[in-house]
Amino acid sequence: MTVEGHKISLPKEQVTQGLALAVLLLLTGLAIAGPSGLLAWSENSQILDQRHQQIATLTEERDALRNRVDLLDPANADPDLVGEELRKNLNVVHPDEVVLTLPAQD
Repeated sequence: MTVEGHKISLPKEQVTQGLALAVLLLLTGLAIAGPSGLLAWSENSQILDQRHQQIATLTEERDALRNRVDLLDPANADPDLVGEELRKNLNVVHPDEVVLTLPAQD
């Protein structure tokens, strides 16, 4: 059936086409503004750069701690570092040393 060259559509077909259009619009909206859409990419890349910087900082700290642990190994301890730790933690000094206290600077 045609009226002036146009096909007469049934209400059921119109509802189906309307639902399909709504789903396509929803998917397009999610592709642009969704949690993993185009607008979130720049934010995610900034967060990724921050995480890389944190990883670099933590790697440096880990390497410094690993070096300190290696120097304090009981089987092969570094005498200078052991002396430094004793002085710092136990307030130990040699008998021939003199301790000078400096006034606090404001």
